[in-house]
Amino acid sequence: MSHPARFTHEKMPLKIDGVQLNLSVIHRHGPKAPILFLHGFGSTKEDYADITLQPAFDGHPFIAYDAPGCGETECSDLSRINIPFLVKTAQSVLKHFKIDAFHLVGHSMGGLTSLMLAHGEPARVLSFVDIEGNIAPEDCFLSRQIHDHSRDDDARFFRDFIERTRLASDPASALYAASLAHKVRVGAVRGIFESMVDLSENVQLMDKFLALTFPRQYMYGVTNSHLSYLEDIAAHGVHLACIPDCGHFPMYSNPVLMWRRIKALQDFV
Repeated sequence: MSHPARFTHEKMPLKIDGVQLNLSVIHRHGPKAPILFLHGFGSTKEDYADITLQPAFDGHPFIAYDAPGCGETECSDLSRINIPFLVKTAQSVLKHFKIDAFHLVGHSMGGLTSLMLAHGEPARVLSFVDIEGNIAPEDCFLSRQIHDHSRDDDARFFRDFIERTRLASDPASALYAASLAHKVRVGAVRGIFESMVDLSENVQLMDKFLALTFPRQYMYGVTNSHLSYLEDIAAHGVHLACIPDCGHFPMYSNPVLMWRRIKALQDFV
């Protein structure tokens, strides 16, 4: 028995700064405000595909895609990938779909990309759910490993990174680690991680985040309740969403509550 498609899955050719991309995208149309989802390092667009199974989001168009260097997206020069390149990719996707105003949801690497996107064009963003995206140097617990566990051989570094992640105590780390080798191209890892650390340490991300005037939510797993800035950002009007039974990956550990909290912020608009 056939079922109606929940979304459209297609490849989108793009050229950014001379780099040819064939972006793997899922999306659907609808009459309400669109949502742009940006996944984290080692994840893919499928992290957000189940929005179509959430009745609260009926009528909302959405876009999610595999970032360059990840998933099914093809990239002609992996060495060019970093956070600024990912921001340009998001801008090109929004232009392709002729989207003006939108809700923004980003996880980890995608949260940092979202922050830089929103900082550059704040008038277009209706709301921003930042799921443990980098806003301070202490957030580089994954990306800083490119320096703390440096290897001359990028493939060796990535293999070691996967094994450390597999054995980590954070909820869903082993599940996340199991597919890393299949979801990330080795040639993209260094540029992504080094740029995440550089931006976190040198570009005043916290000031950029707190300066945004639209509704913002910072979502974090309960195991990361120790983050030093939580009380301060709440005092600046940021909605905090602590997800129980969860670490860095609410889409794996507690997706039901993740979707509920995302919708709660968007309903605030």
